[in-house]
Formats: sequence, C-alpha cells, structure tokens
Amino acid sequence: MSFGGSQWPQEPHQQNQTYGQQAHTPDWSALAEASAARQRRRRWLLIGGGALATALIGTIIAVAIVSTNNGTTDDNRVAGDTTAPELPDATTEPQPSFSSVAPPPPPNPMDFINSARKDRAPLTPESLFPGKKLTVGDRVYKKGALASTTTCAAAAEDGLGAILQKHGCTRVIRATYERDGVAITVGVALFDTQAAATKAKEEVRGGVLPLAGSGVDGFCRSQTVCLRRANALGRYAYYTQAGFTSGKKVTKADDAVFKTSDDLGTFAFNQIYARGRAQASAAAAGGQ
Repeated sequence: MSFGGSQWPQEPHQQNQTYGQQAHTPDWSALAEASAARQRRRRWLLIGGGALATALIGTIIAVAIVSTNNGTTDDNRVAGDTTAPELPDATTEPQPSFSSVAPPPPPNPMDFINSARKDRAPLTPESLFPGKKLTVGDRVYKKGALASTTTCAAAAEDGLGAILQKHGCTRVIRATYERDGVAITVGVALFDTQAAATKAKEEVRGGVLPLAGSGVDGFCRSQTVCLRRANALGRYAYYTQAGFTSGKKVTKADDAVFKTSDDLGTFAFNQIYARGRAQASAAAAGGQ
C-alpha cells in the first residue's frame, strides 16, 4: 500500500492499525545500554553461584572429614579396622602346668600268667570252666565232668604224664564237653614258669586222659582213634582229646571233630588270658 510516496512493511499482528498514523524511529542507544546492563547482571549471577557452590562443596567435605575422624576413635572403631589392640607385657593369670614325667604304662596281662610268683588269683575247675554249657556261635556244648589233681601223670596217657613230670607240672584241671555225639576233654596243666610250659608243649607225646561222667559216656578208648592237640600260654600248657562217643575212629574228613577241637582250644586260651587281664586290672586299680 502506498502513502504519500513512502513504503513500510506491515507487522503481522497489526494489520488492523489505523491507516495514515505516523511511524516512530527506535532509540538504538538506549537499547544498547539496556542490553549491556543485562549482560553484566548475568555475569555476576554466574560468578556468585559458582562461589556459593564451591563453598557448599567445601562445607560437605569438611563435615565428612569430621564425621570420619569421630568414628575411628579407640573406643568406637569402624568395621574393617584391623588395628590390633596392645597386649600387656605380662599377665597375672595362672598358667597351666604339665608334668614332664610320663605316666606308667598299664600292666600287661601276660606279666601275671607268665609265672607262679605273680599269678596269685584263686583257681578252681569251676572258675576255669564255668556254667553248665558253652555256646560258640550257633553251637552249644553240654558240659560234663570236672576234675583237678596235683598228680599230673594221673591225668595223662601214652607218655604225656612223663613229660608233665619232667618239666615240673604242679596241677592239671580237666573238663569234658559233648555235642551231637562228639566229646572232648580239655586238660590245663600248670607250671611255675612260662619256659617250663612251653617245653611241655613242644615235647608232647600222648594226650590228656579222657574224662567221662556227668552225662557223657566214655570215649576215645584205646581201640579207637581220636584227635589230640597241645598248646601253651604263659605258664599254662593245655591239651585236648576229641572223638566220637560211639567209638568210631576219627578221620581227616570229620569236620565236626575238628570244629569241636577248635572251639574248646580257643575257649581254654581265652579263659587263661582272662586270668591275666583280671589281675592286671586289679593291679592298675591299686588292688595289688
């Protein structure tokens, strides 16, 4: 639109202005000073904010340092402090003491059954062969007659009597057992020393005399064959003679006779050793 030969651009939101009004020129100098003032205020705000932030950070660090120092005193250590406490140079608490002298070893049962001098416990046929029967596993043996004699040769046959006398036998105790038609006599001979008993075993001839009676018929008569064995423990030599009550001869195939001999030989061994163990226990308890 043309007015008096001059041309002005229209402002977008002033299109409804009254036509013909006169336009005013802006004061560029005042605008420049106002802009400069605004820039100065912004710069001082930034400087002031930075200083305040620096002061706050310093305060937080100082508080953290103080808090850390307060938490690591000697009386209130924080977790993870591995500083070891100081130990006193000496202690007044009583200290344990140990004897330099070793206790004596317990008595050996063999020390008591090796010689008549220490083997002083009472001995009877009933104490050596107690009860009315003997059970070994599933095998039950009925006990028959008992006998004891100081005339050792009277309890032996076929040369054993002479061996017993030669080495100083002082007593023979016998017991008979029977199971399923197999009978056995166990004879325990006493000597003064272990050496004498060992020789009586090594030089053995013949065997212990079978002992019948108390429900067991005679067995191992002179016309038949029986199983004889000999052994020794300490000052005791012990002998067994086993066979059939029917008079049947024993052969190597008769397992029942060999098993009977094994069972009663082991029983005699255990009974002799039990005497030593009982006397050793009494000695350890101050009974001797």
